[in-house]
Amino acid sequence: MSGEQETGSYYLGVDVGTGSVRAALVDQCGVLLAFADHPIKKWEPQFNHHEQSSEDIWAACCVVTKNLRESCWDKAGHFFDLPDFLSWKATGVTARSLCSLVCKWTYSAEKGWDDSFWKMIGLEDFITDNYSKIGKQVLPPGTPLGNGLTPEAAKDLGLPSGIAVATSLIDAHAGGLGVIGADVRGHGLACEGQPMTSRLAIICGTSSCHMGISKDPIFVPGVWGPYFSAMVPDFWLNEGGQSVTGKLIDHMVQGHAAFPELQAKATASCQSVYAYLNSHLDLIKKAQSVGFLTVDLHVWPDFHGNRSPLADLTLKGMVTGLKLSQDLDDLAILYLATIQAIAFGTRFIIEALEGAGHSITTLFLCGGLSKNPLFVQMHADITGMPVVLSQEVESVLVGAAILGACASGDFASVQEAMARMSKVGKVVFPRHEDKKFYDKKYRVFLKLVEHQKEYAAIMHGD
Repeated sequence: MSGEQETGSYYLGVDVGTGSVRAALVDQCGVLLAFADHPIKKWEPQFNHHEQSSEDIWAACCVVTKNLRESCWDKAGHFFDLPDFLSWKATGVTARSLCSLVCKWTYSAEKGWDDSFWKMIGLEDFITDNYSKIGKQVLPPGTPLGNGLTPEAAKDLGLPSGIAVATSLIDAHAGGLGVIGADVRGHGLACEGQPMTSRLAIICGTSSCHMGISKDPIFVPGVWGPYFSAMVPDFWLNEGGQSVTGKLIDHMVQGHAAFPELQAKATASCQSVYAYLNSHLDLIKKAQSVGFLTVDLHVWPDFHGNRSPLADLTLKGMVTGLKLSQDLDDLAILYLATIQAIAFGTRFIIEALEGAGHSITTLFLCGGLSKNPLFVQMHADITGMPVVLSQEVESVLVGAAILGACASGDFASVQEAMARMSKVGKVVFPRHEDKKFYDKKYRVFLKLVEHQKEYAAIMHGD
């Protein structure tokens, strides 16, 4: 929100009296900034008998609250999502990104704003003046904004005024843009020479986003979208996701009894704790691949609920196969099982996408977790698909730069800029000899959530 009034915390006081409801907006210093009141109806069915309606009292509370809101509310010039706020600060242009509005603001690329929604939630004032407060001009990502960087913004940023500024993207979507269009010729990948619709971008960090595109809209239960031109122009976007993936790995590792020992040994060897764990797993593995160490240890990773493809925030995490020991070996194997669980979650999302009509052959990973070779290899082995890593690790920044390159006019389209500026760094292929093992573990993975739902039905049933 932007406006002349300074930002801060404000408090609403409501007083329901005999004859009226009064309300005031008060700041942190106790200063009354705005006041409103509304009468309450009274009935006298017979002498000395008085009645009032609780529904009428509530309606009066709503009236005075709305009146106050319209007074700390009407002063707001614009309501922005963060990417659009930043582009406005840079250019003075209030145009909104199609990406922000479609993915977060209920805007339709085909039909525009839905008046009935704003009326339903009591924000019909957004409709006035052709949606000027929330965006009456909507542009696809990469479109140049106004006359570029304003002199004031240029001075603040230390850049020349007038240079092109592109319509923005949400950060995860910029990461997808930065990897999904790479030129893969010469790497022996099934997606070579095929449309980008055969690729899935996974932006994996604290949480993970799975970005798949299609020429026609595909509706996938439990997956957000389809959103037209929200990431790649003229393609529909479906966005799956896993909540707190990187955070879950940290939680499992740092909460283990052997973590202090791990920290000490990692520090002594000048390694991160995860590099040390990866090395330790290689030491304790037997004749088979590292992944086989979790034959009796299984994790369901939804410690913070499931975003895709179940869209069930009530789900919890599960671990089965724990032993009494808590040494460094146990920590390393639990870490491995957690990474595998996240990769099985990706496989679960891919199956939902493909079941609805997507056809995916290749994964394109970026983000912090893509720097972990074990995480990457498990995604390849468990999905059975090759994983492409970018030459530049910071794919979100490359995606943002692609927008700027397109806005500058150096490239004719976002797609052309993607093909030129996205470079393949490494390709990790699945170890198909391990497929049978991971198929079995995936069956267990699906059983875990099936059983969890059964437990919930028992505990919450009659």
